[in-house]
Amino acid sequence: MSVTTIRPVMPGDAPAIAAIYAHYVDHGVASFEEVAPDAAEMAGRIAAVLPAHPWLVAERGGRIVGYTYGRTYHARAAYRWTVETAIYLAHDQRRTGVGRPLYEALLDALTDRGFVTAIASITVPNPESTRFHEKLDFTPIGVMEGVGFKHGAWRNVGYWQLALGPRTIPPPTLRSEPA
Repeated sequence: MSVTTIRPVMPGDAPAIAAIYAHYVDHGVASFEEVAPDAAEMAGRIAAVLPAHPWLVAERGGRIVGYTYGRTYHARAAYRWTVETAIYLAHDQRRTGVGRPLYEALLDALTDRGFVTAIASITVPNPESTRFHEKLDFTPIGVMEGVGFKHGAWRNVGYWQLALGPRTIPPPTLRSEPA
């Protein structure tokens, strides 16, 4: 197995990211999108998240095999220290050891930027994703039942939370780049 490199996203990564995500849109329920975005749409999504939130990719042998990012949890200003996280791996790279270091790099980057809470939303049941997040100390905080309809069934969404840093008064200054 080749060495995994974790790095910030670059503009030319959008086609590989779109291809990874398409599998989840087309074949699963981890995403409630019904039509996979193309590379141009994905490039726009990446640009919309940066520089306020990190977006990282994992490469093996020159191939992007996964990506993770943080994004605004809610638009209202009081939520600005809370971030929603996501991770997607190429289907053939699941359970190969790339996910944990990739996600840990994201959590470190979010902490460095001053975020204090990470939220993961998971279509449930999803034992693999649930175990993954709980091994990283995310705590389950609730389930919304039947909020999405995909692939012929109503789907539940669970929420997991992780404290990234102390909730100080005044709150920390958020940075668009790591300290």
